[in-house]
Amino acid sequence: MALTQDILATYKGPGRVVSCFLAQGRNEVRALLFVLIAGVLMFIAVTPYQAREAQIDPDIPFEARLYWSAFFYILILPILIYLFALVVWGLARIARRKITGYEIRFTLIWALLALTPVTLLMGLTAGFIGPGIQLQAVGVIWVAVFGWFWVSGLLSADGASE
Repeated sequence: MALTQDILATYKGPGRVVSCFLAQGRNEVRALLFVLIAGVLMFIAVTPYQAREAQIDPDIPFEARLYWSAFFYILILPILIYLFALVVWGLARIARRKITGYEIRFTLIWALLALTPVTLLMGLTAGFIGPGIQLQAVGVIWVAVFGWFWVSGLLSADGASE
């Protein structure tokens, strides 16, 4: 199935999509590729906001804003995701869950990648409308959908590993 079809299917049933990926076996290359794709798409999502901010405050040029955004989303964010997954894995061990570190990493990465349509909407809202109730509403939707995707993926992975 194409990646875009998997993302669309995640909005219908996130647990099923994660189960299909995890049934294909452990594939760290896929996980790393997905986290890099998610980072690039998140970088693209913040570009309108960075352009808006560069117009409002020209002290920091647009190119510098893009450089640091790319640095964060493509290099630092994957490291933070892996560290966060390590913490969650430690908590899972304390809770005596049988979910593996790979399953935790993959469900977190897939939740972020599948969430990119909402992330792009949030970037457009921040870029064209700016701070306000609209951006807050999209932010709440982003958090809710991320929680739904990640928790569904974790429950699916935890059920598969028992």
